Amino acid sequence: MSEYANYLKIGATAIMLQMLEDKAVILRDLTLENPIRAIREISQDLTCTRKVRLANGRELSALEIQQEYYERAVKLAARRPFTPQLMKALAMWGYCLERLAVDPLSLSRECDWVLKYHLIERLREKQQLELGDPKAQLIDLNYHDVDPARGLYFKLQERGLTERLVTDQAVEKAMTKAPQTTRARLRGAFVKRAQERRRDFTVDWVHLKLNDQAQKTILMKDPFVSHDERVEQLIDSL
Repeated sequence: MSEYANYLKIGATAIMLQMLEDKAVILRDLTLENPIRAIREISQDLTCTRKVRLANGRELSALEIQQEYYERAVKLAARRPFTPQLMKALAMWGYCLERLAVDPLSLSRECDWVLKYHLIERLREKQQLELGDPKAQLIDLNYHDVDPARGLYFKLQERGLTERLVTDQAVEKAMTKAPQTTRARLRGAFVKRAQERRRDFTVDWVHLKLNDQAQKTILMKDPFVSHDERVEQLIDSL
């Protein structure tokens, strides 16, 4: 739910992809011995100090693994600067790692699990509830309700208790105006024209299809192509 957490998650992933593609970056093998078990153990540790076993026999905490990747990313950014968006994500990554090492529960404005933990604990203290009480579990569910009128996260956001990275106006604009530098531009233009012409259509990540007698389907494999003559001709034909 957190805008901050989502920005950091996507930004850190993009940074990791750049490191994997850069032959000059040397990454040590940090493969987990049992990923499913490790995720379960890490998720139950509020101190962020629980160590998990790697495939090579070493034991590291999730924080130590993240720190190693982060330090490599900082070195790459010094050698080959990232885009402003990724530099922002890098700074956010470093900040969160620093706070997690000192006091994980201080990240209530940035991390969903911390904010939700504080909510549940306040309710338990106020009403003397056990952790497994249905009321506490309901907080867990309602926090993630995506309906702004019901979701607890949105109520906290309205009170200024979370970090925002976008405005409501930007969200409204994004609902009708697709990014202009990816194939989303082509999808958006096709959907808009098909709706205006009241044509039956199907759209997914890679396909544009008219479902009527024309039965025209266009495959778009490259997510970074924002102009395609085939799509432009299909739109013009509607």
